[in-house]
Amino acid sequence: MKNIKIIALILVLLSGGSCKKYLDVVPDQVGTIDNAFTQRSTAEKFLFTCYSYMPRHGDMNNNPAFNAGDEVWYMDPIRDVDPDYWNIARGMQNVGNPLGSYWTGKNQGIKMFTALRDCNIFLANIDKVRDMEAIERERWKAEVLFLKAYYNFYLVRMYGPIPLIKENLPVGSSPEEVQVPRVHVDSCFSYMVQLLNEAAANDALPAKIVGTEGTELGRITKSIVLALKAKVLVTAASPLFNGNSDFANLKTEGKDGGVPLINPVADAKKWEVAAAACKEAIDFCHSNLYSLQRYNPALNPSWIVNDTIKTQLGIRMAVTEKEFNTEVIWANTTSRAADLQRWTMPILAGGAVSGSGPKGILAPPIKMAELFYTKNGVPITEDKTWDYAGRFQLKTATPADTFYIRKNEQTVKLHFDREPRFYADLAFDRGVWYGNWVNNYSIGNMLFVKARRAEFAARQGVSNFSVTGYWIKKLINMGTVGASDGNVTGSNQNPYPWPEIRLADLYLLYAEALNEVNGPGAETYRWIDEVRNRAGLPTVAYSWENFSNQSTRHTTKTGLRDIIHQERLIELAFEGQRFWDLRRWREAHIVLNAPIRGWSTEQQDPAAYYKPVVQWSQTFKLRDYFWPIDQDEMLRNKKLLQNPGW
Repeated sequence: MKNIKIIALILVLLSGGSCKKYLDVVPDQVGTIDNAFTQRSTAEKFLFTCYSYMPRHGDMNNNPAFNAGDEVWYMDPIRDVDPDYWNIARGMQNVGNPLGSYWTGKNQGIKMFTALRDCNIFLANIDKVRDMEAIERERWKAEVLFLKAYYNFYLVRMYGPIPLIKENLPVGSSPEEVQVPRVHVDSCFSYMVQLLNEAAANDALPAKIVGTEGTELGRITKSIVLALKAKVLVTAASPLFNGNSDFANLKTEGKDGGVPLINPVADAKKWEVAAAACKEAIDFCHSNLYSLQRYNPALNPSWIVNDTIKTQLGIRMAVTEKEFNTEVIWANTTSRAADLQRWTMPILAGGAVSGSGPKGILAPPIKMAELFYTKNGVPITEDKTWDYAGRFQLKTATPADTFYIRKNEQTVKLHFDREPRFYADLAFDRGVWYGNWVNNYSIGNMLFVKARRAEFAARQGVSNFSVTGYWIKKLINMGTVGASDGNVTGSNQNPYPWPEIRLADLYLLYAEALNEVNGPGAETYRWIDEVRNRAGLPTVAYSWENFSNQSTRHTTKTGLRDIIHQERLIELAFEGQRFWDLRRWREAHIVLNAPIRGWSTEQQDPAAYYKPVVQWSQTFKLRDYFWPIDQDEMLRNKKLLQNPGW
């Protein structure tokens, strides 16, 4: 049977009107396409066009996983941030004018089907170019095969089963031919894996990019291909797509009532395939000298000598270090975390000049502070030595807390005796902040956040403050500095390419797959413990056996599954992973049906400041697992099926 070509909605979008109008326009473009592949220089521009659809995840306005979940919150009405994705978080997604539509490109979305069309054009024509070496041509092919797989992956995570656009429809196709249905989700994942296997098998594709930033950094490598393949197959094996009866009504057409496009019965074999892909990716990355990033003394001021500080900075460097990062497998240079850093950082000293200083408006809710482990490496709800019931009570910091909380100052018990990632990732009132400030405030000094009414980090006007009383320290590069007047402008930020996939992500995906296949065991624990060791924590077994009130939890598949899930949510917090993980685990309707809470940030007295207040009562319905397809697209393509609930 002939491969599915291209769907009507793509043709309509490209034409701005009916199918006939599109077909009338295409012949005028044929010469342009032919000219694009007459020489290497123009073909290279088309290659970069294929790359240009890459989502800008380093910009919070363009990252649905950043604003449409529950990791950050904003003032209402929102200021200085595009509201589209945040409105999804607030339950305002709709079918008439979908927010963040990657199907049509509306409302901060990207036209992913147009991206697939351009990738198909490239692959169909690149062999026509004469003035280039064969090895370079093959490399470009492999890169675009990867991009096709990634763009399909993005759509499937958002919409579930999609139409597969394997080749573009030829000019003159009938209206019936351009009416293309969604296919079974297993077919979608199989096609992605096929594309990735073809890319990985191409010897022209480099294993990794060696060296500092330049024209090569950001280009696709075999390490990236294998890492994405692992993530694709773990996603395919996960409960949202494997054994999901909630979407049993999403069916193909047929006299017998049709076949569900997502299997209602789980296939355990998928986890075995996923585990093998994770192992292949990890082994290949290790062979190319990828390793978990740790503190590098050559990249930071010589005054940093304390092991506590080194551990925290090593955790931050795993995300923000751009030139000597041993951990980031896929650094997306299409999107750099630049203004994101200003929007994240609180004012730590002096007074910011209006419009140019730190804005500090990306505000994690209290639930994110509660997510991290205690210093003993177990959840705060389980640690036998930690006062969970009294977590909102005030406590005064002692000299023993010097490297975490300003001594002799009061904050809540929630902020004491927590794991290193808590202090590396989050800033809070009276919490210590290392570096990032110069001039009158030596970079060797420990600053601390002062966030109560009328203090540096408190609300200064209608905007530029955290509505919850937390800030994301993790995303601030050590090279980004503020001056004594409080400024952090474009000239003194140190942007870094957004980390799409890093080695810790792969380790935890592998542990997850191994647990589903074999359950708890030395090999499963190994990969979790590697991540925990870098974070300054004991092993899973030691922590649970010695400190948890559920001391055998890690010895069962179900218990270890929960532990792995929390480990991922902690390790990859604020990196755009939580949003997708909660969905593929089918846990979003539990986690995202909880209040968004912050501190009473308008107060000055600590007892009044540390009163939790509800910012929003978040709701998540089963239909929210998948985006709605725009109603107009449903009218244009009668063979499309709308996602259930929309």
